[in-house]
Amino acid sequence: MKKTILASAVAAATFSGAAMAQSNLSAAELAAKMDSMPSVYGNIQYAIAHENIDGGDSELSHFDNGTTLGVKHDHEIAPGVTGFFKLELDGFGADEKDSDGANIDEAYIGVKGDSFGQVWVGSDDSLYESAIDQIANFYEIGASAGGSYSTGEGDLVQYVSPSFGGLTLGAAVQINGDGESQGADKSYPYQLAAMYEVDALELAFAIDSNDNGDGNNENTYGLRAGYNLDNLSVSAEYQTRKDVSDVFGVMGVYTLGANQFALSYEMVSDDTDAEDDYDIITLQALHNVSDHMYVYVEGYLQSNDEDSINEFFASGNASPAGDERAIAAVGAVYYF
Repeated sequence: MKKTILASAVAAATFSGAAMAQSNLSAAELAAKMDSMPSVYGNIQYAIAHENIDGGDSELSHFDNGTTLGVKHDHEIAPGVTGFFKLELDGFGADEKDSDGANIDEAYIGVKGDSFGQVWVGSDDSLYESAIDQIANFYEIGASAGGSYSTGEGDLVQYVSPSFGGLTLGAAVQINGDGESQGADKSYPYQLAAMYEVDALELAFAIDSNDNGDGNNENTYGLRAGYNLDNLSVSAEYQTRKDVSDVFGVMGVYTLGANQFALSYEMVSDDTDAEDDYDIITLQALHNVSDHMYVYVEGYLQSNDEDSINEFFASGNASPAGDERAIAAVGAVYYF
């Protein structure tokens, strides 16, 4: 008998026995018990991308684009106070039968309340990333410029205040002890953010101290503004870090029924070498097939001032350098 069949039989028997043991529960009690169970969610993501570097080689890739499996739960600790946790795995390599397995993407616990806000500890998207770096987190395939902040997503303690008339304040610190990957020295890089939202307008400002031993402790400053209409949202971002780069980006997203269309432009000015300046145009057309599945096509074009592009999207193999990089991709996502 296969192990999977045996495991299913054991699980079925266990559940059946538990159900019989709980048969004296009322419908309300049973519903409450079911509501107290953790929520399981996940997705499988596949994509095919063709990348071409002008003056270099081209590459066609079929790959797992971020398949995840997660579990989350929350419960009332006291009136108005909720405890919560989340554990999410990715890196399954769902396109390969002999994949090495999954890695932790997000893992944290925390408490939240209407009167004091939310505080959580662990691995999660950082406060700066959530507040400012919208374009970099939007597309499925396109390799956005992103900001020049260096504080990671692990070992974080983060806090977000309740809303004060649309204004929300946040702070985060990364606790790097002796022997962490950033270096042997202890460090405590921090982030601060202010987010304001009223009606259709969104504004956000954030700082990353970058104090994590990468050789440049200059702060990264980010500013984002967005405006949301019924079917159209537009936003603009500006991020700067002394002796690194300035990044500017604009994006528009239009929804029409089950379809979504997006277009963005990003411009990067390198502070150390003007020959490394570049800009990126990315577009997307996405169709929601159902409540649990969508498909998309994306196009990406990066243009550099000089021949300095020489790394492929999927494999990272070096090739003759060029000044233009193009990616065309199609993909599908099933989620629950």
